[in-house]
Amino acid sequence: MRDFKAELDKRREQGLYRWRRQVESPQQPEMMVEGRPVLSFCSNDYLGLANHPATIKTLRESLGTAGLGGAASHLICGHHAAHHKLEEALAAFSQRESALFFSTGYMANMGVISALAGRGDTIFSDRLNHASIIDGCKLSRATIRQYAHADVADLERQLAETEGHKLVVTDGVFSMDGDLAPLPELAAVCRAHDALLIVDDAHGFGCLGPEGRGTVAHFGLDEADVPLVIGTLGKAFGTSGAFVAGSSLLTDYLVQKARTYIYTTAMPPAVAYASCTSVALLEQANDRRVHLKHLIDRFRSEASRLGFTLMPSATPIQPILVGDAWSALALSKALEARGIWVTAIRPPTVPEGESRLRVTFSASHTEAHLDRLLNALAACRQLSPESAA
Repeated sequence: MRDFKAELDKRREQGLYRWRRQVESPQQPEMMVEGRPVLSFCSNDYLGLANHPATIKTLRESLGTAGLGGAASHLICGHHAAHHKLEEALAAFSQRESALFFSTGYMANMGVISALAGRGDTIFSDRLNHASIIDGCKLSRATIRQYAHADVADLERQLAETEGHKLVVTDGVFSMDGDLAPLPELAAVCRAHDALLIVDDAHGFGCLGPEGRGTVAHFGLDEADVPLVIGTLGKAFGTSGAFVAGSSLLTDYLVQKARTYIYTTAMPPAVAYASCTSVALLEQANDRRVHLKHLIDRFRSEASRLGFTLMPSATPIQPILVGDAWSALALSKALEARGIWVTAIRPPTVPEGESRLRVTFSASHTEAHLDRLLNALAACRQLSPESAA
């Protein structure tokens, strides 16, 4: 029998062991974690909508009329009017003909990719794509070819030497680095080589583009350039679930073929109604996006002045590159001792030698919150020599 304990012990020895923390308050900057108050800079609640009173009000009201449980899959009796209304709202928001609601972002990527490619086909995946994309590629049983991160020339070379159905999939905003995929160039290459381009914009929707319409809109592209976009509602939207948006033809095909859509119980309809409210709030949140950008710009300027190595990101994801896992853990613990919660990200989530603190910002953070973070980083600076520029 496999020695599971030995594997866990090895992870502990390498500083790679993971553990869960118990949160005892709503998701917001100032939280209670295991009985202690902390100021959080590790949430994906980019616009501060996870605890918005309007969304909570819709949820409470909807529970009385729509009930709680989904009770069945969408193709049995679980497809509630709430889900349909949300799909229409998401299609309009993403400026696509149609949208399909999934229970989670992981399930969306797994279902979409494995439905649109199979044996005999080829999927081209950015080397830094999210784990859900990687697993969706594997589930498809298609040939998988990775291209160097954001390297359009490498992708074009591989597309040119490949025959048959080709699918290119990339994150819009890369979750651990915070940088953007070069979507205009990727779209042009895909058109030239008759490849279907899919963008997972989990971290772009809400933060980038006009009215928060994401990375595709940020670059001035549309459905002709990027036929399918995937988004998650658990980040900037502040609720739960995920969606894919594109043509009616493709979403209808996914209803027939996406196993993670077909064979799972529908999400609670009341959550879908609450998400409709969240979509409307997100579109109208330009003031929040302006404030968020200000926080990001100020953090980058002052953290760099302190000597920390940042990565080339203009998004709410602001990694502080540390190096080895133990140093990242030490800096994270030193910050928490000062009341600041920032998670250390270590292999295998990031490459060996690239452990980091993944600082994430929310529009709910104030200038005073940022002051506290910067003061704590200044106090802890001597603990992380690897992060010197």
